[in-house]
Amino acid sequence: MTLPDPDKAAELLRLHTDPEPLVLVNVWDVVSARVVADQPGCRALATAGHSIASSFGFPDGQVPLDAMIDVVGRIAAAVDLPVSADLDDGREDPGETTRRAIGAGAVGANVEDRMRPLPEAVARVEAVVRAGEAEGVPFVLNARTDAFLRAGERDREEVLADAVERGRAFLDAGAACVFVPGLLDEATVGRLVEGIGERRVSVIAVPGSPAVARLAELGVARISYGPWTQRVALTALAQTAADLLRGGALPEGTRPLD
Repeated sequence: MTLPDPDKAAELLRLHTDPEPLVLVNVWDVVSARVVADQPGCRALATAGHSIASSFGFPDGQVPLDAMIDVVGRIAAAVDLPVSADLDDGREDPGETTRRAIGAGAVGANVEDRMRPLPEAVARVEAVVRAGEAEGVPFVLNARTDAFLRAGERDREEVLADAVERGRAFLDAGAACVFVPGLLDEATVGRLVEGIGERRVSVIAVPGSPAVARLAELGVARISYGPWTQRVALTALAQTAADLLRGGALPEGTRPLD
């Protein structure tokens, strides 16, 4: 496993404040990490917790912590770029989970609030920040609020206000950025940036999301793809398998990227 690298943490933080948003193509194992890291323009990596869980046969958020940390460590050791880890909700002890992730080589993380009561959610953010400080790493926390993911039938204005309130509280507690996942339109992204802060909002790009260029214009700091990158790979595998089972051939242009 790699040791904590304060320089990589500082670089990851700097990338969140660049004029252009940080685009992170999520990875889930060593080979996917190496393939993405080798692409022009790749400046950092982020793991996808859903994808890691799926690769072990678990539902999202239920992969054993030891297995998740092991994968994070293997990825961090395999590349020279800063690695941000998806730590789900931080598990039972967010501070200890963060300490273990740092020990494995991660210099940043997503930690979700799962819409816990705000004081509890803030305390968990503070625990992550303290763990980074204790390890001597300026750990880059992309604090996630599930306000939109768990909105149900709530009024959209109430959900937006909740996301902004939580985002501001997480920043005050030491988070570097606020992750608001969901299928968000331009107007909603713009209001999140206005309420939380320019270059402080992180979003996931899903089918139907605004284009990256437009998200950049709106002042978003970070754009990731979550489980969708693994889904793209699996879609290609499913199509190839179907073709081969019908007597077809391997696709032209297939490269030995492993």
